[in-house]
Amino acid sequence: MNRVSVRTLFSLGGIALAAALAAAPAAAQTGSALDQWVRYPVTPVPFGPGEKLEYRITYGILGGVGSGSLLIAGVDSIRGMPAYNIQFRMKGGIPLARVDDSMQSWLDVQRLQSHRFEQDIDEPGMDRHRIIDFLPEQSLWRQVNLTKGTEDEGPLATDAPLDDISFLYYVRTLPLEVGQTYTLNRYYKNDGNPVTVKVLRRETVEVPAGKFDAIVVQPIIKTKGMFSEGGEAEVYFTDDERRLVVYMKTKLSIGTLKLHMTAYSPGGRLVPMPAQPNDTSK
Repeated sequence: MNRVSVRTLFSLGGIALAAALAAAPAAAQTGSALDQWVRYPVTPVPFGPGEKLEYRITYGILGGVGSGSLLIAGVDSIRGMPAYNIQFRMKGGIPLARVDDSMQSWLDVQRLQSHRFEQDIDEPGMDRHRIIDFLPEQSLWRQVNLTKGTEDEGPLATDAPLDDISFLYYVRTLPLEVGQTYTLNRYYKNDGNPVTVKVLRRETVEVPAGKFDAIVVQPIIKTKGMFSEGGEAEVYFTDDERRLVVYMKTKLSIGTLKLHMTAYSPGGRLVPMPAQPNDTSK
């Protein structure tokens, strides 16, 4: 398999896969193992800290070529704003074309917009590490390229930006009604908008983690990558409140890439801390 095919596996906007750093600290937990109390407003979502999805990656007649994972490592504070730290990592390839790529995003727990995106690529012929901060109050995105030691910035396309990873999690919060098409102008760069999410059908799919009733979605983003119009990508979300990504496939010029869920670990859900009554004791 060529290197470009491996890189495009999880690219929502043609951006190569990027690096997950060390796991961020989880939110303080005072409730049950699945509920984490917090002291700030929270928008209900079907995911939370600790959730981990693991995958086997296959490519055409080559079969298994690697593994990947999606993890919500915890909740970080970005410029004073609490955000889910979402991490993706993909490792594999074939001899002489091995990759160890990952990326991470910080998604605001209330507004469901991205504050930061970090990418680190380790592939034959490519070594890149960059951090992009999204600054809606300045209508700017600002990038630091740690590999080259350079900085760059540009106009934000929206005041509620999403990046490659946070977009996937945002789609999990949508109703996903079969036959509906959702048009979203939320990608942080103008050339990626609008992102179209077509809900195609319901289907039962079997992966190493088990058999699931799924909702099949076709995301289309106006940049190069696996979700471009020519790729005919399909993402299978579980047809339940969790909206887990259990299977994904996309056509490339010389074959089809597929992603099969092998394991799932549930995470907690953030729950706002109840208001404490005033202490009237003497």
